[in-house]
Amino acid sequence: MDVKHLTANLPSTPAFVLDEQTLLSNLSVLKSIKQQSGCEVLYSIKALPLSWLMHLAKDFVDGFSVSSLFEARMAKEIIGDEGSIHITTPGLRDDEFMEISQLCSHISFNSISQYQRLAHTSPSSYSQGLRINPQCSFADDLRYDPCRPYSKLGLSMPLSKTLTEHMDGLHFHNVFSNTDYGALIKTIAQIRTLSGCRLSDLQWINLGGGYLYNQINNHQPLIRLIKQLTEDYQLTVFIEPGKAIVGNAGFIVTTIIDCFESDGKQVCVLDTSVNHNPEVFEYQQKPELLEHDSKGNYSCLLVGSTCLAGDLFGEYRLQTMPKVGDRLVFANVGAYSLIKANRFNGYNLPDVYKVDKLGSMQRIKHNSYQSYREQWGEP
Repeated sequence: MDVKHLTANLPSTPAFVLDEQTLLSNLSVLKSIKQQSGCEVLYSIKALPLSWLMHLAKDFVDGFSVSSLFEARMAKEIIGDEGSIHITTPGLRDDEFMEISQLCSHISFNSISQYQRLAHTSPSSYSQGLRINPQCSFADDLRYDPCRPYSKLGLSMPLSKTLTEHMDGLHFHNVFSNTDYGALIKTIAQIRTLSGCRLSDLQWINLGGGYLYNQINNHQPLIRLIKQLTEDYQLTVFIEPGKAIVGNAGFIVTTIIDCFESDGKQVCVLDTSVNHNPEVFEYQQKPELLEHDSKGNYSCLLVGSTCLAGDLFGEYRLQTMPKVGDRLVFANVGAYSLIKANRFNGYNLPDVYKVDKLGSMQRIKHNSYQSYREQWGEP
């Protein structure tokens, strides 16, 4: 997709743009892995639960992975009875569990107390599993590490055989944005050793997400690992990518609305903010800017339009002097941006556009003042 050409004629910004061709390419990679390994693929919709995207993905995946009642409802609306819906979360609520158990085909309990409190309160015939903490850490940043000390995510191994004999499967997730399978191979070896149960007594295992399949050239280590689990234990193996499907397919298009000098640096105020891509602020990330050129003649600090002092995207170099009215494009922001976006200071959320595989752009979502009013006003 020629992003610069397509977005130059957007009627207004900020805008969130999804490229269908990139999405299809990412989904095709997963379809190939499925065909070669025999695994089942779930789209983890927490990355971006946009209904248009979910309709597109459902022809390539076996179901959806969800983390809440609302996500489960959305997944069921999209997929109906044509696929599976898996849930695991520390946030299962007593007053929601009956409905969740009717919507979801697989529930992986996050703790012993959660299982003991909820598992027998619903007559629904979902498949019961446990989320486990394999105690294999690979993230340098504890904020990304599900296996961090005092983790809230999953039961530590070894597991009680008395507990696991009532379970159908295990779920784990312990990496973020990995571009090789070394961590997964080490984790499975740890689980084989310390699981505390006979894996052959189970029906399935969910390997979670966190791998950028579209950025990994050699998938044979994963395919061999899945086949080995299937052959050794007769398990159905699930993977649940999120960012791997949508991350590199999303762009935020913005416009410079002011330029001035501050302490010797050129500051450019954008009509977007970190509130449209909150992980920039949460994790101090510097998003990729298509116009950035490390050898560019002009340096500028790109900042958001809210009153938050830390509403900063970072310092970039451009080939031409930035000026009011210039369009800029942040890339690789498809996952965990729009879903976390908010209206701090009352600024509107970005319009959402899709670019189809023929290169045609269409707006699929617009938020008006009325949606802001409904969020904060009295009934």
